[in-house]
Amino acid sequence: MNHASDKPAPSTRLAAWSWIPTLYFASGLPYVAVMTLATVMYQNLGVANSVNTDYTALLMWPWVVKPLWSPLVDVLSTQRRWVVAMQAVIAAGLFAVGMAAPTENFLMLTMSGFWLLAIASATHDIAADGFYMASMPERDQAWFVGIRSSFYRLSMIVGSGALVALAGVLNKAAGFSISESWSAVFSGIGVLFVAFAAYHAFALPHPAVRRAVESRTARDVLVEFGRTFSTFFQKPGIGLALAYLLIYRFSEAQLVKMKPLFLLDPRDKGGLGLSNEQLGLLDGTIGVTLLTLGGIVGGIIVARDGLRRWFFPMALAINLPNAAYAWLAFTQPESIWPIAIAIGIEQFGYGFGFAGYMLYMLHLSRGEHQTAHYALCTGFMALGMMIPMKYSGALQEWLGYEKFFLWVLGAIVPSLIITLLAPLREEPQEASAT
Repeated sequence: MNHASDKPAPSTRLAAWSWIPTLYFASGLPYVAVMTLATVMYQNLGVANSVNTDYTALLMWPWVVKPLWSPLVDVLSTQRRWVVAMQAVIAAGLFAVGMAAPTENFLMLTMSGFWLLAIASATHDIAADGFYMASMPERDQAWFVGIRSSFYRLSMIVGSGALVALAGVLNKAAGFSISESWSAVFSGIGVLFVAFAAYHAFALPHPAVRRAVESRTARDVLVEFGRTFSTFFQKPGIGLALAYLLIYRFSEAQLVKMKPLFLLDPRDKGGLGLSNEQLGLLDGTIGVTLLTLGGIVGGIIVARDGLRRWFFPMALAINLPNAAYAWLAFTQPESIWPIAIAIGIEQFGYGFGFAGYMLYMLHLSRGEHQTAHYALCTGFMALGMMIPMKYSGALQEWLGYEKFFLWVLGAIVPSLIITLLAPLREEPQEASAT
């Protein structure tokens, strides 16, 4: 196979500014489209909460099982080519959703587009992270880690904030039907990803690592793949560690799936009756900003004091603010400000508490095959979210919002117990995890 065009080029910090921000913005946006925009769109189109959560939660499967096909990204072509190709496929999935949204059989047709989008997005994540590591020396990787995270977060603000609000504006101000509004939103993101693919085909550097990869045979890859799995499951205390990954977000996963539905559902159904524009402002802008701030604070104090000291307090932080939604469900405040404060408290607590969870995954992944082991950890994380998300809508319809959020509060108990039991080795330098 001839890769003469993939000649190595020097990677400098200045050159990296031309592709790292756009690459990680492009990584985050399709995930938001699948996890948030799909849920909001189906609520707007009148899909029952139980069906909505059942269908959209299953879209997490590609992120659950992506470690199984991650070796193919190395074997079949360059990571650079995978990135560009997957951005083109993501564009195709977005256009498919956009075209299907106004149709009579929109649910099945848009779900087909979302599945294509989810598979391509999970594959893009593998290629983008591998490309990031292959294209830059370690010192530059460390320098840019905050930049890539910031642009990934920015995609969350744009996705769950601006794009949700845009659908509402198109519906109310521009005279589009709600299905036409969502069609325009997804088609517009599709155009953006065509531009991303074209830009990255030109702007991404050509790392030299690929030539070493090409010398490996298929048998070498399979042997190494087997070793990667076996060494992961041989780690000390792996049973409790995996239980922690699966259970830690049991309560929060149910809340995060039902939150936009609760905020949008009319008050006669127990919701708060917000508009798309209000949801976009509160959850997508204020909420994501405080989420990011909580993550920064969490990282700083763990770097200062070590993960062990803050491990259990972080579990409390991600779970206890869920009480804010029980309060909202019982009081149904008319003013927007109590809702904004409740969202801000919950999102800050989530950002702070998730920092501990992410650092634990890094902690568990240390050693040989660190990148692959971290991918396995994220797969277990996705599985631990997908299962409670899938049934959250049916639970809410059975219990009603008030009792559902009381259930969510009770569901924090397994998370707190497994946090106390999870193995955590003493580390001489916790700051390295950040």
